[in-house]
Amino acid sequence: MPLFNSDFSPTLPFKNGHFNTMYRPLFMKDTTNYQRKRITTWDHDFLDLDFSLIGSKTLAILIHGLEGSSASKYMTSTCNHLNSKGLDTVCFNLRSCSGEDNLLLSTYHSGKTEDVSFVINHLLENYDYENIIIIGFSLGGNLTLKYLGEYKDRLSSKIKGGISISVPVDIASSEKEMDKLKNKLYIEMFFKTLKNKILEKSHKFPEYNLDKDQLFKATKFKHLEYLYTAPVFGFKSPEDYWEKASSKPYLLSIDRPTLLINAKDDTFLAEECYPIEEAKESKFFHLEMPNYGGHVGFMSSFKPLENTWLENRISRFIKENIQIDIL
Repeated sequence: MPLFNSDFSPTLPFKNGHFNTMYRPLFMKDTTNYQRKRITTWDHDFLDLDFSLIGSKTLAILIHGLEGSSASKYMTSTCNHLNSKGLDTVCFNLRSCSGEDNLLLSTYHSGKTEDVSFVINHLLENYDYENIIIIGFSLGGNLTLKYLGEYKDRLSSKIKGGISISVPVDIASSEKEMDKLKNKLYIEMFFKTLKNKILEKSHKFPEYNLDKDQLFKATKFKHLEYLYTAPVFGFKSPEDYWEKASSKPYLLSIDRPTLLINAKDDTFLAEECYPIEEAKESKFFHLEMPNYGGHVGFMSSFKPLENTWLENRISRFIKENIQIDIL
């Protein structure tokens, strides 16, 4: 029964989920000097990988969330922490998220594990690592969990486990949660870049007959999925996308130590995104549900040096459960 009791206990202001969610991107100052490597994909596109190397035999692959990148504060802070613990890191920028638009009409979505597989195979073929760990945040966490379960029978023995944070493992229920008034500000923030990206794609690819009026009126993720995700990626409908892209059905297939951390006050997540029964049934899939933390927040104090619970939790799971020696 791999259910962890969480020891995350923030100070009073950080017990508000919205406050905790917004504090990290607005006030944390972490940066990392990455070495970028661009790789060409099988479908004649490119992916940008940002490395932070210290000469380790263990590599942590970090996958960001919706409209994030290697510059997202949770990515840079985790890279810096894992480097300090003796691990190499590489940040996988999803298509269109590295600061330059990708070459194809299609970009990324919550279940596009073929890109994860391609990147990991590239790393296995071109680098001599003994251990690989996958760490995903939000949408990137869904990709991490889905990949580990979906590709179970094809995974290299070098892939030792995974960690995922603030993950909508059940996309249908999460999107219903996001439609609520309490999340209106977050939707508006996401839509600023998402709508512009879709509009730019329609200019570059005239054969993509975008209904621009409907795009401008869109107020829910479902609207964008109807206009872009479903037709571009070959889903029958937004509902078909939710079902096929969600990682929840794959959790019981995971066969190496994997941790999901979902805060109970995460305003993005519905009850279905806390897979308690799956964790009870699995020997490998672990679930931790702190009372507080917001969405990819887990800030506990106004003092920056005290805001390391999440990074320390990641490295502790690597050491104690994945059983890789770290500093």
